[in-house]
Amino acid sequence: MMQRLITFLGGPIFDGKRLRQGYAAQFRAGQLAKMVPLTELGERGDMIDLGGDILSPGYVDLQVNGGGGVMLGDAPNVETIATICDAHRSLGATTILPTLITDTAEKTRATLKAGIDAHEVGVRGFGGLHLEGPHLSVARKGAHDAALIRPMDESDLSAICEAAALLPKLKVTIAPENVTPEQVTRMVEAGVLVSLGHTDAPFDTCVAYAKAGAGCATHLFNAMSQLGNRAPGLVGAVLDTAELSAGLIADGIHVHPASLRAAWLAKRRGPGRIFLVSDAMAVAGTADSEFRLEGRRITRSEGRLCLSDGTLAGADLDLTTALRVLTSQCAVSLDEVLEAATSIPAALIDAPVDLKLPGQMLTDMIRIKSDLSAASPVIG
Repeated sequence: MMQRLITFLGGPIFDGKRLRQGYAAQFRAGQLAKMVPLTELGERGDMIDLGGDILSPGYVDLQVNGGGGVMLGDAPNVETIATICDAHRSLGATTILPTLITDTAEKTRATLKAGIDAHEVGVRGFGGLHLEGPHLSVARKGAHDAALIRPMDESDLSAICEAAALLPKLKVTIAPENVTPEQVTRMVEAGVLVSLGHTDAPFDTCVAYAKAGAGCATHLFNAMSQLGNRAPGLVGAVLDTAELSAGLIADGIHVHPASLRAAWLAKRRGPGRIFLVSDAMAVAGTADSEFRLEGRRITRSEGRLCLSDGTLAGADLDLTTALRVLTSQCAVSLDEVLEAATSIPAALIDAPVDLKLPGQMLTDMIRIKSDLSAASPVIG
């Protein structure tokens, strides 16, 4: 742990809420000591000139299926989790939820154990787990294996609730078709972040599940009942229910920029907000052109990951690219999109980000190129 004073200056500093111009951020012993206007800067220690780049808390990504050449479901163990965390750290995400897509009960339990083990040994960047299935709707399965989708039973529920007590955070994506409101409430009482997704459920049902405790929706617009004039679906429930937050794959492919902007404007009032997710797969952080998903070949081309029939299978996206899409194509302010990539998802997993208060770890900071072309950790 560094004991010397390090001062970052020469570029905007994002404090978790807004960009601050004309400020310096000072770290001592690896922790934020203070942010101070340049006009009031005294002791400087070792100075790092940002050269116009942005200093920000690292991204917090709540949906990461893989990275570094591996998928979480390939071999759910501490080594796989560490590989995925390292790959996304190189892309600027310093806290992630490795995500298991629909699989067997045995694979799900092995993943929960691997997550608990990863937490116990302190894998850097591991913020908990996300189970995206298997309790989804076949009608909205996307790239998930329909043969593995099933209702939640008592053994599933018990395993989830027990693991939630031993993980930093556990997020579970469910569909009302295969999970009851009572099961949702029990999960929430155990500390689980319940997310609605991969569902064809109607508006009223989705609102009822929000009242039962569901706190967000998984990749808004994708694999869910859509917004219609007389049938608002899950999309309408998210946009109309103030308490529901929603993850968004902002690559301009999964969701049209006009829809991205409309959702952004609808959720500005809060308290539920839009947060950015990568939905990244094994190729994240690599130059690989393809990978295997449960034996199926997924190809990578022009920013898309697709099955042989053209079905999108996750995203070829990092969150810096998502920032660039939203600011350049949707006219969203950089302050807002940075918040959606950092402090909003962090709050959902009880890991608040706030540079206005001392204590933020230097190891969780990133430097973002001023043209939003790349992001990387500031140290190590």
